[in-house]
Parts: sequence; C-alpha cells; structure tokens
Amino acid sequence: MTDELAFATPSGIEVERYYGPENAPGPENLGNPGEYPFTRGIQKNMYRGRLWTMRQYAGFGTAKETNRRFRWLLEEGQTGLSTAFDLPTQMGFDADAPMAKGEVGRTGVHIGTIEDMETLFDQIPLDQVSTSLTINATAIVLLAFYAAVAKKRGVALSALRGTLQNDILKEFLARGTYIYPPQPSLRLSADAMEYSFKHIPQFHPISISGYHIREAGSDAVQELAFTFGNAEVYLKEMLSRGLSADQCGTRLAFFFGCHNHFIEEIAKFRAARRIWAKIMKEDYGATDPKAMSLRFHVQTCGSTLTGQQPENNAIRVALQAMSAILGGAQSLHTNSYDEALGLPTEESARLALRTQQILAYETGVPDVVDPVGGSWAIEKLTDDIERKALEKIGAIRAAGGMTPLIEKNEPQMEIHDRAYQYQSEIESGRRKIVGMNVLMDGEKKSKTKILKVSLKLEKEAVSRLQKFKKTRNQTVSDRSLRNLETAARGKENLFPLILSCVESRASLGEICGVLRTVFGEHHGG
Repeated sequence: MTDELAFATPSGIEVERYYGPENAPGPENLGNPGEYPFTRGIQKNMYRGRLWTMRQYAGFGTAKETNRRFRWLLEEGQTGLSTAFDLPTQMGFDADAPMAKGEVGRTGVHIGTIEDMETLFDQIPLDQVSTSLTINATAIVLLAFYAAVAKKRGVALSALRGTLQNDILKEFLARGTYIYPPQPSLRLSADAMEYSFKHIPQFHPISISGYHIREAGSDAVQELAFTFGNAEVYLKEMLSRGLSADQCGTRLAFFFGCHNHFIEEIAKFRAARRIWAKIMKEDYGATDPKAMSLRFHVQTCGSTLTGQQPENNAIRVALQAMSAILGGAQSLHTNSYDEALGLPTEESARLALRTQQILAYETGVPDVVDPVGGSWAIEKLTDDIERKALEKIGAIRAAGGMTPLIEKNEPQMEIHDRAYQYQSEIESGRRKIVGMNVLMDGEKKSKTKILKVSLKLEKEAVSRLQKFKKTRNQTVSDRSLRNLETAARGKENLFPLILSCVESRASLGEICGVLRTVFGEHHGG
C-alpha cells in the first residue's frame, strides 16, 4: 500500500497526481496584482518596483557587539534591521536581577536602559534605516527606548520606519514569554498601537505572528487561522478606541514562517492575502485598498533545520526563501545553516544574506509578478488552504474569538497534537529528513564553528547598569515611576508615561516592576 504521507502536504491536504483546467481559479479569486483580493500580490509591479526588504534577524551579547554586527550587515548589503533580544529583556528583567543570571546576552542582545539603546543604534541613521524590534511582553518599553533615542538625536517620530512585533496573544498561544495576565497584556499592546497610529505614522506597531505558531508545531492551515483570529482581537480593540478599519488596516503587519513543502508554502502566502482582504472588506467594512492589503515578513523556519549535517540547512533555507518570494513576501529573513547548533557566526550570516541576494539578482524570478499564478496545482492548493483556514476561523468566531479559547488552552492543545503527530512521523521514518533519519553520516561529527557568548558580558552589563543608576537624578526617576503606577491603575494610554520613565533614566526592570505591582504576573495553566 502506498504511504499516505507521500502525497499529502504537512497540513494533510491531499495532493493530486496532476491538475488540469478544472482547477483554474475564477476571476473573482485571482484578479490582477495590486487589486482586490490581492491573490497575486499587493503591488502592481511587486519586485520590479522594489525588492523585498532583506531584514536579517541579529542580536547577541552587548549592545556594542550587536551594533557592530548591524553595521557589518548593512555594509554587506542588508536593507533593514531586525533586533533579537535576550530572555531577560523579553521578560522585563535588568541584568542584575536573580532571574537574569546566566541568560544576559545569550539568545539576543540585552537592552536595559536608554544608554543601551543608544549604543545599539550608534552610527545608524534612524530616519533612513527600517528597524524591526522583535519583542512582545516588553514591546511598549522597547518602543519607548527607541523613540527616546530618536528624540535625543533630533529625529522626528514621524520619520521612524519599521515594525514592533508586539503580538502578545501568540506568546500565550505558542511561545511563552509573557509577563502579565492576558487582559493587561493586551492593554499594553493596544496602548503602543494606538500611540503609534497617531504619532509614529510610518511605523507598524504590531507584527501579528504566525511564525511562532508554526515553530511550535502547527500546520499551515492552523498558522493562518490562529494568526488571523489573533488579528481580529487586536483590530476590535482598536475599533473600540475609536479608530476605523481603514486607519488600522494600513498599519498592521504580519509575520509568517516558511516550511519545507515548497508548493504548499507558496499557496499559503497567496491564500493568506486573499483571506485577509476578504476579512477586512466584507467583515470590517474597509474601503481603502491598502487597509485590505496583507503586508508580511517571512522567516525561514528554524524548526526545519538539523544539527546533523548542518550544511544541508543552506539548501533548505534557499528553497524556503524561494517559496516566500514566489509567494510575494514584503520582507525576508533567511536563517543561517548553523542555527540548530548556536547563534550565527559572521560566515554563516553572510551566506544566509547572500542567499537572498542571489535570488534577487541572479535568478530572474523578481522580474515577473506572481510567476506561479495560473499554475493549476498552485491555484488548487491556494483554494484548499483558503477554504480550510476560513472554516477554522469560522469555528474560532463561533467560540467567542481567540481570547477565551487561549484562556481555555484549546488552540495550544491543537498545536501540541499536530506537533506530536509530525514528530512521530519523523521518528517512525514515514517522513524523511535527510541527514536525520535517512542518508545519515553515522557518528561523524560536524566541523561547523559555533558562536559562543562569554559569561563575562553579564558582569559587564551589571557594572554598566550600576553606573547608569548612580549618574541619574533619582528623584526625577522615582517620580516618573510613581506617575506610571498611578496611571496603570486607571485607564489612560500608558505609552507617554513609559516614555517619561525612559527619559528620566528608569531601567527596563524598574518600569516592568511597577507594572508587575499593578497587574500581577501570569504563570500559565
């Protein structure tokens, strides 16, 4: 009997032996590039007009070290920055906190003060470079750090371009770096969004992230359905604050993963655009085409990379990147081949960036808008994914939306079940992974160099923090923190209060400590 895995996508969609004209899409679902429902891309000329942003994710150790990596990447031709923060920064702890011990600078850069943020972006023109801040529970504080640095340099907030991840719902759903309970967490995300819509108009104050849902083990259909379910929560919160669907839609950004099944991933991106366009137009009454346009960043999936034969990962990344480009992404991060082993070295980071550049300059693919459009196989899979995702979105709505479902742990369990199934397929050998369960090298060890972060950096970070606190006006700093606590007990937007704390030289840990006092902590369940 033929193995059923052989002819089905990882989402369980059956792949036909071949496709024909009967699978051609209707004109209402295809259309032209740059036109509703945007199946073929959100711009008329797509990459002919401007290439996707090459936004390599980077961050480790100190702000000074990461700044050096940022400037090197820009010199190598990267066109946008994406900042990885360490766990203490993500969880709102200063370098000297007991909970931060052993973690400072390990999985990203540590940013605890406005001085750290100034160092991180030293010699980088904030009004010229688009910057992504990949942070969630403490997103509102990091945005305040970034805004404060811009103000000190005389850069208008209206000139800042980039993206704040700020998607706290997916932290409860798939990733786990939350601090406060769901409702105050959502308030902080929404406060940052509302302030940005009004005062930082070129900045996308949220990147609603399917990537982490996919990395946690979901399939492509779950990734889209849960992401758009989360998006509806944020959108409704903004509408309740008096903003319109058109105002919000133009500033929302999305973030998806890219897995190994080449044609399913292309179809997923095309289906995602169509789903979001229909949601915004039909369900929320958007009239501005830009508000219906799904703008998204893609990162190749780290969960697809193997520690065995790590050089093979370069091939996986190249193919995933190609599917993201054929799918019409606005920006792209290509993982380094050594990321299953450690933080990327300069050598592996350069190869990851060159992968994008070769696809951009040597393949000819960007010359044609939606070059796979009209492929019967691609179009049928696009339809299949759209149908299945919309069915799941309908079930989410019927259950009251994502917030109560997350509180009941239901989507988390769905993801866990799918991840277990996928891993079982690998371990049984039914799903083949080259170098892991087929074509293995035995006991041969990889010679790949691994980047290691020195533990000395933590001591240096603590020393800098102590010096920072000694040189500030403690009375002014304390007053700003008291004002924040008072405001947090009310209902006003907290971003101006947090910005005042940052400018009075309060630290990340102090600001988050005040919010912990008011909101409490969430420990899952």
